[in-house]
This record gives sequence, C-alpha cells and structure tokens, in this order.
Amino acid sequence: MAQPILYRIGELAKLAGVSSRTIDFYTSLGLLEPARRSAKNYRLYSDETLLRLQRIVQMKKDKYSLEEIKENLDSWQKVSSEEQVSSKLTDLELRLEQLQREVKELEPVLNQMKPQQAKKVFNRIVPQTAACVEALMLLLNKGGFM
Repeated sequence: MAQPILYRIGELAKLAGVSSRTIDFYTSLGLLEPARRSAKNYRLYSDETLLRLQRIVQMKKDKYSLEEIKENLDSWQKVSSEEQVSSKLTDLELRLEQLQREVKELEPVLNQMKPQQAKKVFNRIVPQTAACVEALMLLLNKGGFM
C-alpha cells in the first residue's frame, strides 16, 4: 500500500499560496490539524489538509469570518467522512451563500424595475433555480441524508 503524501509546513504553505504563519495561526484555531509528526518533531500535513486549506482560502476570499469558516467546516465534517463528498457539498453551500449575497446586492436594482422587466427576470431565473433545488433534493434523498 502506498504511503500518503505528507507535507512539511513550508511545502503546504507554498502549495496553498499562504504563509507558514497563516498555517500556524489556522492550526492554533483548530481549523487545520497535522496528520502526524516526523522523527524530528516537524508537523506533517496530508493532502486532505491541503484541500481543507484551499477551502479556507476560498472562503476568506468570499469574505467569511474565521468563525463562520470553522462552523461550516465542522458542520460538513459531521455530514460525511468522505472528504470528496464533504468538499463538493461545502463548495455547493458556499456558492449558494455567495449567490444569496449577490441577490441581496441586486435588490435595490430589482426593486426599481418596471413590472414587465421584473417578470422577465423572474421567468428566466425560476426554472433554473427549481431544477437546481430538485437536483439537490434527489442527491440528498439518494445519499440517505433526509
């Protein structure tokens, strides 16, 4: 069986495009956790940690607070032990939350539209939204989540 790839903090930082101090900080907050320690007591991080760190970086870009990030990551960790499923669901949740923020930003513009313009926008968006919700419901039902 192949050994998993483990990264020292500097390697992990370079791969994720952050500083070693950022990784130290996230580790102290409990957002990241080393997979194990080397014989010389270096912290070693796994590929899963790299994926988690990349999600944290993306969430920071999307203006989430560290507390919100921790809550999101912790809640998805409980849903499934499968890292890929957890990652995809987290990505979906983040994208949906980002879309909600964008819609809120558009509310003043939408409120100024004439009824016919608003109806056209509504008619374009509703079928896509309904299809997305239906697909999510099917996915959740298949996975035994509901």
